[in-house]
Amino acid sequence: MEDEILAIFDEHYNCIGSSPRKEVHKSGYWHETFHCWLVGREKQKNYLYFQLRSKTKKDFPDLLDITAAGHLLHNENISDGIREIKEELGISVCFDDLHGLGVFPYSIRHEDIIDREYANVFLYEHCFTHKDFLLQGEEVSGLYKIELESFAELISGCKTEILAEEFVSASADRVPSNIKSASLKHFVPHDPAYYEMVIGEVRKKWLQD
Repeated sequence: MEDEILAIFDEHYNCIGSSPRKEVHKSGYWHETFHCWLVGREKQKNYLYFQLRSKTKKDFPDLLDITAAGHLLHNENISDGIREIKEELGISVCFDDLHGLGVFPYSIRHEDIIDREYANVFLYEHCFTHKDFLLQGEEVSGLYKIELESFAELISGCKTEILAEEFVSASADRVPSNIKSASLKHFVPHDPAYYEMVIGEVRKKWLQD
C-alpha cells in the first residue's frame, strides 16, 4: 500500500507529477482522495453512517471515520473511487447514483505524516439492511449510525457526548449489538469545517427533496 503511486498537485490543484504514497505523506504533497458518506432517513430523522476503523490500522485505529474513503491512484478517475465502497463495505453502488459535494482541500498532521488531500466528497442515500454488508475486517470493524443533528451539536461544542448505534458488525453473523457513547476523541480528527460542510449538505439535500 505504501508503494501505491499517487498523482501529486500544487496548492492550486494543478497536477505536478506522481510519487509513492509513503513519500507523498512524508513530504506533504497534495493528492486526491475519494470520500463517500452513506446517509439515511428514518422517522423524519437524518443519519450519517461512520465506519469504525479496525484496531489493527496503523493510523487512527478504533476511531469513527468517513463511511468509505481512500486514495485515488495516479491512473484513476474520480469515478474509480467507488471501488473503496465495495472493498471496505462489501456493497455495490453506481457512481451515477452518488450526490457530489465537490472538492474539499484540507490537511491533517499525525505523528510523522503530513496528509494534504483534495477530497472528492459524495453522499449516497442507502436502503440496505445489515445483511447486505460484508465489512473488510482488517480495515473496518463495524458500521455505526449517528443522528445528524446530534453529530452537529457535538462538532459545534453544544454536546460533549452523543450516541452511536452499531448498524453492522464485521463479525461472522454481522448482527449489530452495540450502542456506544461517543465524544470527539472517538472520531478521526478531520477539520471541523469539513464535518460542518457535510452536515450542511445533508440538511440541504432533504430540504430540496
